Parts: sequence; C-alpha cells; structure tokens
Amino acid sequence: MTDFNAACGGGAPVGTARNLDGARAGAPAFLVESCLLTFGLASVGGEELAKRWYDAGLEKAAICWVQKGKIMAGTMEEYLPFRSSRPRGKFSAARIESALAEKLSGALTASGTMEACRRLGVPCAVSCGIGGFEGTKEEAPCYDLLALRDLPAALVCTSPKDMLDIAATIGWLRGAGVRVLGCGSAFCTGYLFNGAPVALDGEWNGEECAPHTLILRGIAPELRLKDNEILARAVDEGREAERAGKYYHPAVNAALDRMSGGYSSEIQLASIIENARFAARLTCV
Repeated sequence: MTDFNAACGGGAPVGTARNLDGARAGAPAFLVESCLLTFGLASVGGEELAKRWYDAGLEKAAICWVQKGKIMAGTMEEYLPFRSSRPRGKFSAARIESALAEKLSGALTASGTMEACRRLGVPCAVSCGIGGFEGTKEEAPCYDLLALRDLPAALVCTSPKDMLDIAATIGWLRGAGVRVLGCGSAFCTGYLFNGAPVALDGEWNGEECAPHTLILRGIAPELRLKDNEILARAVDEGREAERAGKYYHPAVNAALDRMSGGYSSEIQLASIIENARFAARLTCV
C-alpha cells in the first residue's frame, strides 16, 4: 500500500514517511476513486466486491482514499478494512488539504482522486458517474469539472450523472479546453438511464493517455434502468438527505439500489470495473 508521504507542489505535507521522488518511483499507473466503492453500492458486500474485482483481474489495481490524514493507495485487499470501518468522510480535490491537516479519514471523489494523481505523478484516474451542471441559474462548475480543466491527470469514467444537464456539462468542458471522447460512440446518452444523445469531441481510437482528457465508457443502453420515475424519486430522497446534513449522491444511489432491487449497484460496479480494466490498457499495465 502506498502512503503518499511527501510535500506536494506547494500543498501541505502528506504524512512524513517518504519523499515525493520515492513515492513517484513506485507510483501506480492509475488510481481508482473510492467514493462509489465506499458509499454508492448499498447492496454489495465486501466479499462480493472483492470477488468481482479479482475475477476481473484487478488484483494490483490501486484504489485511493484518505486515512487519518494521509492519502493512501492500495489493492482491494488493503482497501476493504477501510470500507468495513464505515468511514463518513467524502473529499473532493478542494477538501483534501483540510482533511489532511485535520487527520480525517474518508473516500475520494473523482476530483479528489485526480488531485491524488497530481501529487504522485500518476497519469490517469478512474471513476464511474461524475458531477456536472444541474441546470440552475448562476451555477458554478463542480470540482470534478474544475479538476478536469486544471489538473494533469486524464479521467476515465462512465458519464455525468443522470440528474445533471449533460449537454451543459459537456459544453462547459469543451469550452474549458478539455477533450471529451467516447469509447465506441461519439455521443453520451446517459449514465444509469437512457437520455438524449450529446455529441462529444469524437471517439477514442487508441490515443495515449493525455492530460485534460475525459474518456467516457457508457453502460450499454439495453442494460440501463428503464423507469425514469425512480430517478425522480431517488433525487427527492437525495435532496431530503442533503437538507438533513447528509451526502446527496450516496443517498440517491441508496434509493436507486432499493428501488431497483440492487440492479443499479450491479451495473455501476460492473461499469467501474470495466473502466479500471480500460485504464490498465490505456496506461499499458
């Protein structure tokens, strides 16, 4: 397990065990975000998660999280004790510094994982559903979008989440200089549900991993959830949770899991596994 223990490009120190050059020498080729694995798969236990991960050949894939004020990267075997400890923290790129200073523990979002990549010199981050614009007036871009614009790691994910304005999200990224490519399609048509096709910058056709690149690997449309009504109900539950001081997206995922009989968790787990396998090929692991 790698403990990112080094001073990081003007940021606060991340632990004290070894310097950045030493960490870079043994750095993984990509990092997998831990937020979905920790909070978003309500009906998937640790044993099942490990079996699916290992069956996919991801024994050496590095998952990234924060533990007692240190950014950690480890295998599924090393991650599972953290997951079973029921952590409550969830950190974006903007929250990592305070989490480290306060010696907190928690999962990392897509942007948090991209920031961990920056600190270790890792070229690629892996996620599943990412943030974006909700379509409200005077809305600021979320941290996932800012990370794609400002941080050097490429991001492999599935899609912006379904409750978002995907067209506005892709449009903002394009205007910010982020190249958005699809795998097998030059369109994004939704995450867990089928939506209107949104044109991307093209299809990925074997290009090497490059900064400021978002590669979308959509779930097959025929495998997605069909009842859009449960999305609206899940979003309502997420907003209610947020008003109560809880996390919005994990609450939405928990509601979708319950309403779909666990199917939403099944297809999200399958998707992040395939994204990680793709990242391994992309980075020649």
